[in-house]
Amino acid sequence: MAYKELLFSPTGGTKKAADAFMGVWSDCADVVDLSAPDFKGSAVSFDRGDAVLIAMPCFGGRVPKVAVDRLKDVAGNGAPCVVMCVYGNRAFEDGLVEMADAAKDAGFAVVAGIAAIAQHSIMPQYAAERPDAVDLEHLQEYATITKKLIEKGEDASGALPGNRPYKEAGAVPLVPSADKTCTKCGTCAKRCPVSAIDPSTFKADKKACISCMRCINVCPAHARSVNKLMVTMAAKAIKKAAEVRKEAELFA
Repeated sequence: MAYKELLFSPTGGTKKAADAFMGVWSDCADVVDLSAPDFKGSAVSFDRGDAVLIAMPCFGGRVPKVAVDRLKDVAGNGAPCVVMCVYGNRAFEDGLVEMADAAKDAGFAVVAGIAAIAQHSIMPQYAAERPDAVDLEHLQEYATITKKLIEKGEDASGALPGNRPYKEAGAVPLVPSADKTCTKCGTCAKRCPVSAIDPSTFKADKKACISCMRCINVCPAHARSVNKLMVTMAAKAIKKAAEVRKEAELFA
């Protein structure tokens, strides 16, 4: 069996959780980057001899629409998969079931779902430095369990939590901008998953931006940021739900 990964990880938190899991499945898994600006799903296909981890972040209880749309363009061809929804310690709400539905639409057989935690990409005081050692231990345990489930041909269609129809997408619309320290290197524009940043002015298109924070994360001059007042307000709004530690969960 060949082990493969479909990954959407703008700032690295989802990748860190996925890497811990995949380290148990295989030390030489193929990785397909769903967040690449030039991603072409029509060029990606799998088969029943593959075992696939599909990992995405959760923004406001939903997974990014662009990630879902790109996943649906992939040819699953009956390959068994595990879907992993990574969130910033508030709640994953409908993110996991939305991923599973998209995976089925793409032709995958969903064997299990995992809700994992990573440091919040906008409010790093929540789930700071996670996934941590405890998280990694859980994810490695889940990798061992799901590897056996795949071998048995299990189906998790009815085991994943979430609502249909999904909750309305409503993450805080924070659009990063550059300050005077911007060196105009162009890294932000080149790395934006949805090409929302003008390569000449380095301004983000508010309608196209998905608030994934990759441009802030990759800027070598640390010149990009979001409105601090809006972040403070958003942090207060989710404090009660996000400050109590959540643990990774397996649904199978």
